[in-house]
Amino acid sequence: MAILKAFKGIRPTPDQVEKVASKPYDVLNEKEARAECVNNPVSFYHVIKPEIDFPDEFDHYSPEIYKKGKANFDQLFNSGIFFQDTKECLYIYQQTMNGRKQNGIVGSASVDDYFNNVIKKHELTRPDKEEDRKNHVRVSSLNYEPVFFAYPKVPALDSIVDKVVAGKPEYNFVADDGIGHAFWVIKEDDVIKNIISEFSKIKSTYVADGHHRTAAAALVGKERKEANAKHTGNEEYNFFLAVHFPDDQLAIMDYNRVVKDLNGHSDDQFIIALQVNFDVQEMGSAIYKPSALHNFGMFLGGKWYSLTAKTGTYNDSDPIGVLDVTILSERILEPLLNIKDLRTDKRIEFVGGLRGLGELEKRVNSGEMKVAFALFPVTMKQLIDIADSGKIMPPKTTWFEPKLRSGLILHSLD
Repeated sequence: MAILKAFKGIRPTPDQVEKVASKPYDVLNEKEARAECVNNPVSFYHVIKPEIDFPDEFDHYSPEIYKKGKANFDQLFNSGIFFQDTKECLYIYQQTMNGRKQNGIVGSASVDDYFNNVIKKHELTRPDKEEDRKNHVRVSSLNYEPVFFAYPKVPALDSIVDKVVAGKPEYNFVADDGIGHAFWVIKEDDVIKNIISEFSKIKSTYVADGHHRTAAAALVGKERKEANAKHTGNEEYNFFLAVHFPDDQLAIMDYNRVVKDLNGHSDDQFIIALQVNFDVQEMGSAIYKPSALHNFGMFLGGKWYSLTAKTGTYNDSDPIGVLDVTILSERILEPLLNIKDLRTDKRIEFVGGLRGLGELEKRVNSGEMKVAFALFPVTMKQLIDIADSGKIMPPKTTWFEPKLRSGLILHSLD
């Protein structure tokens, strides 16, 4: 059963939180992060993306990068912008986007749960990205950023959380992207005990967003365990920072693809080739959004097309075979465009749904890309089915929004 632990959170003072809070480390590139930090020396990007404090050509994986991140955080802490709670607490983090609210329970997840598969994954991780995040944890002895977990809805937990959020939040602000962030501190021992008790009845939790951060946190915890001859299992390094959301409150957005060329096909040849496995319908110049599972939008040559996969091109009884990303790869990307490895092929890029389908048009009309594919979003049920089956989704399948803000709370391994 799932373990949730209270901890002494490290967090910013209420008067500084809005300046400190940043998007996660992997949402903006170095140039964008630099721009976001102009005239804001307390932005948490200086901690999670410290390469912005070095020249452009500086090695992002140099030991100096990780030392700088720690030094930047130490400066924030020593100047009183951050402080640590004096007792172990749980926290509630509420996000509001377009009127939709989601309430996450902030607590420590268990390293053992990760390795025992109580925490279930649905994506592969890249060793280089894992190592980068591990180095931040190793040098700082902190989980700088929380990971984003989902759990099957528990009415008793909903009831407790609803009572907490009826009170006045510790933090409450709307970020420049229009997303609201509110945060409550739970100090009452009886409430903490009730939440942990109800949470312990959950069979599995699911990594929604942050597979690399999750793996890094768990692996560093394991390193600490193996290096400690007096290990008891109660040390803080046995746990890492996570925000747990009930699955019925979450929404997954589409995660779309753009490709640089047609692998030698002309536009007409490509459309004829598509007709083997798809019903192809020209939709004109107006943006076409996929209407259902197994229906795709395609932008090519200034026109939008509807592509509907023909019966027999997918397997609805298989957790992976039912996915539209699988259909796209097996019926278009691999056989027609010779794109076999989505992780390494430089001819394909991915566009998160928050940017809108207009971004696909923009990338193609600029000449940077040749063709774009818009996909129908994956559902939470599909994600959970895949994770429960032990299978792995293709890369870049899910896009969760809103993202967790970094810098609202940290967890110490010491």
